[in-house]
Amino acid sequence: MQITKFTHSCVAASVDGQRLVIDPGAFTTEDALTGAAAVLITHEHADHFVEERIRAACAADPALQVYANSAVGAHLDGLGSALHIVGAGDAFTAAGIEVEVHGEWHAVIHPDIPRVKNIGYLVNGSLFHPGDALTVPSRPVQTLMLPAHAPWSKIGELIDYVRAVAPAQSIAVHDGLLNDRGLNLVGTLLGGPLTGDVGYTRVEPPAELTV
Repeated sequence: MQITKFTHSCVAASVDGQRLVIDPGAFTTEDALTGAAAVLITHEHADHFVEERIRAACAADPALQVYANSAVGAHLDGLGSALHIVGAGDAFTAAGIEVEVHGEWHAVIHPDIPRVKNIGYLVNGSLFHPGDALTVPSRPVQTLMLPAHAPWSKIGELIDYVRAVAPAQSIAVHDGLLNDRGLNLVGTLLGGPLTGDVGYTRVEPPAELTV
């Protein structure tokens, strides 16, 4: 599987020439959706989902399919058969690629800030993108798209999350708010002995990798 890491939390996955894109949010360049047959959205926050961008993409390509939870779906009324509402425990095929849904809620930012729904996607049985949550899938994961920094996380939680998921490798996402010093520090901790034998990769977007 080929993946392309775009800015912040957006990732494209391609198998046999079919391409799906996860979370093309406000920090992501618009070309992330080029060639996509499907879009998967984890939750409604603007760094993961921009309603106008999704509507424009569907208007430009009527064959484009969109998968999201019910909260995101409420913003996309009128897309008709292009919109698919999915939730924890669901499995479907998007762009010819098998996808499973895990998790239900966004991580807590602060008790005074209402939580929103958040779902993670296990793509092709091997790559897991959790969105804004530390969801541990119910089966083994080869590649974890690891949220490297967020208002809702601290580094100790991320270390424990990698230990709990125990992937073969982690790739940094959700890193768009860090400067070079922050990226280096986070990489040292998440790619060091505290996470055991799990390899950690952080690439400057856009970048392509094979997983």
